[in-house]
Amino acid sequence: MSKFIDRVVLHVRAGKGGHGCASVLREKFMPLGGPNGGNGGHGGNVILEVDSNVHTLLDFHFHPHAKAGNGKPGEGGNRDGKQGTDLLLKVPDGTMVLDNEGKVLMDLVGAGNRYIAARGGRGGLGNAALASKARKAPGFALLGEDGEECDLVLELKSVADVGLVGFPSAGKSSLVSVLSAAKPKIADYPFTTLVPNLGVVLSGDTTFTVADVPGLIPGASEGRGLGLDFLRHLERCAVLAHVVDCATLEPGRDPVSDVDALEAELAAYKPALSADADLGDLADRPRVVILNKIDVPDAAELAEMVTPEFTARGWPVFEISAVSREGLRPLTFALADLVLQYRAAHPKAAPARPVIRPIAVNETGFSVIADPEEPGGFIVRGPQPERWVKQTQFDNDEAVGYLADRLARLGVEDELVKQGAEPGAPVTIGNVTFEWEPQISAGIDMVPTGRGTDIRLEQDNRISAAERKHASRVRRGLVKDDEE
Repeated sequence: MSKFIDRVVLHVRAGKGGHGCASVLREKFMPLGGPNGGNGGHGGNVILEVDSNVHTLLDFHFHPHAKAGNGKPGEGGNRDGKQGTDLLLKVPDGTMVLDNEGKVLMDLVGAGNRYIAARGGRGGLGNAALASKARKAPGFALLGEDGEECDLVLELKSVADVGLVGFPSAGKSSLVSVLSAAKPKIADYPFTTLVPNLGVVLSGDTTFTVADVPGLIPGASEGRGLGLDFLRHLERCAVLAHVVDCATLEPGRDPVSDVDALEAELAAYKPALSADADLGDLADRPRVVILNKIDVPDAAELAEMVTPEFTARGWPVFEISAVSREGLRPLTFALADLVLQYRAAHPKAAPARPVIRPIAVNETGFSVIADPEEPGGFIVRGPQPERWVKQTQFDNDEAVGYLADRLARLGVEDELVKQGAEPGAPVTIGNVTFEWEPQISAGIDMVPTGRGTDIRLEQDNRISAAERKHASRVRRGLVKDDEE
């Protein structure tokens, strides 16, 4: 049996970027071929797109994990790796994207509207792209970056013009079935309707949609019954129509008290989107009162008695019978007129043009703070230094020296000196911790050595860990300077 799912948790992971290639051209009669390693391909994105043919989030309920394709590594001969394949996920119109804390990230309304849920990692540069005057044939390449990974909450809110509100068994499903071609389940017991039903109504030249929301009861805004799960489907409705059962035999119920109880629930419910499509709160929407089941003689008399009460509130009142179809024509034209008034006051926005946002390459901002967990340590934060650390092959001395040069040119070394960093102080960037060695001449012209090596990292004039420990004990007065 098919299920209606309107809220799911989706785990998305974008593709990883491919690693760059470190290659040097070696051919006969070409002794100085130079570096020819290609760049790695970027990872694929995870994209959500509105599709008018999708009406539920059921697919994500059974398949909650989504992963895009990884980028391919670069190759020799200046061949770049293939880009990772984007993963396109189709969602219904009216899907809201939220993070784990309930913050709205995107409201997907309108066919074709897109949202990049997770961006793929950048591919690493090959040694051909890293060649410079100082490094004519780099013996290393940059690693590809990991793609974004996060958990998203998808909530579906029906996009309908008219929302039918009423107690269970008030006749909402029957009314949708006679106004449109929709065929909802209809029975004579409460809570027959377990999922919202949408119907398309044609009135003259006007076409609008009607949503039948599962029956509400007092306390629905606090979680009683089924109302709390489906009240959000009324948030986008331009007109709210109270469907009142005038033939109910339940003691203590009458049309006026039923409408008052439901009005209290609508006023208590707080939409997630406080200004969704400029509609405001549910309490501010136009109202229509539909007195149903007047084919029953007692119900017709009761409807005639309570009509002045609702008219005094300024609400249009319609006496109908979904069974005999009495009074449906005036109701249909009245609803169409209210919908046209709303559309005139809220014209559809022009389709959003695609915005191309180039990948930023010069985020120079960074900060250096004291490490709260490591005495004398520091933490360097910033998108650029953190990305550089992720791209570095730490088993390659030349790559480590290249990282030191980049950090020095960015100003990290100078900032550490200003904040009083001592030689050997632990410095954390991203998930990697270094022992800071100011003796390493980073940022100056290096002396070329063998591929994959850096002579600055092999200097023997650096202070050893044992010497730093001894100097620390001397400063604290634990030992004398001439003692071992």
